[in-house]
Amino acid sequence: MRRRDILCGLAASGLWSGHASAAPILRSDDPRFAELVDPSARPMPLYREGRWCEGLCWAPHLGGLIVSDVRSNRMLVIRENGEVKPFRDPSNNANGNILDAKGRLVTCEHRTRRVVRREPVGTMTVLADSYDGKPLNSPNDAALAPDGAIWFTDPVFGITVPDEGIQAVPAQSARRVYRIDPAGEVQGMTDAVGQPNGIAFAPDGHTLYVTETSAALDNAEGARAILAFPVKDRRLGEPRVVAALDAGAPDGLAIDEAGRIYAACADGVRIYLPDGTLLGRIATATPASNVEFGGADGHRLFISAGSVVAAIDLKVRGAAKAS
Repeated sequence: MRRRDILCGLAASGLWSGHASAAPILRSDDPRFAELVDPSARPMPLYREGRWCEGLCWAPHLGGLIVSDVRSNRMLVIRENGEVKPFRDPSNNANGNILDAKGRLVTCEHRTRRVVRREPVGTMTVLADSYDGKPLNSPNDAALAPDGAIWFTDPVFGITVPDEGIQAVPAQSARRVYRIDPAGEVQGMTDAVGQPNGIAFAPDGHTLYVTETSAALDNAEGARAILAFPVKDRRLGEPRVVAALDAGAPDGLAIDEAGRIYAACADGVRIYLPDGTLLGRIATATPASNVEFGGADGHRLFISAGSVVAAIDLKVRGAAKAS
């Protein structure tokens, strides 16, 4: 069974009813939700023709919003005027995208099981494709640390889910979070997460958030949570659970300027305080997969959900990018 089908099934059986009209687009669970979004705001569809849109990355110097359509094996750019253009086709089933400290696009590829960097001239530099002499599983998402290191997650979706890569038996003994040092060394940072997926740093760089998505792999009883790891001396401490979900599985993450957490979930984008307080939700008609702040003033939240990429303007900005 495909991961999207699993997520949709989990969502239909739990928090999301399956019909956008059955619940409000904006749901407030805490009065502070009103500080984030105007009650009249609504997501605006930007693109509707994807198969499984992911990897949102705001990169105006590359044309606008970079999008990975994982199962279509291509990447797109959505320009500020709404025009959609090919970016990489084929893309090696690219998934997560971020900009490094020099503004170069870093991409996690399922098909090649590697993390690559796009140079200004358009060529690709391989940053990571193995660990301990063995191929990675399928790099999924990445985050930039304040010191310029690239951290990425390595679950098995790209080698187990049809159309997301080439199916294979994992060569690694675990699903880890890795760090690519600015000097190029690939370091295994933790194997404490069953299927690490979304990843993001708190604005001060002292906390690393990772989504646990074991429930998305034919395992309805698997873990589904947002975890927070303390970061000290470039090492991770023991994780704490920020939020444990009852249905679906959390996917991509974004952080705003005040450190609030925006998590793509089965019933839309859930917004949490760092202590786990749920502020509210921006509903999506199908499970959300990724979130990204951007736009000219940083107030626009981009959301991918299955075939659709949408945007909603908020009252707050995304966290400043590390540099």
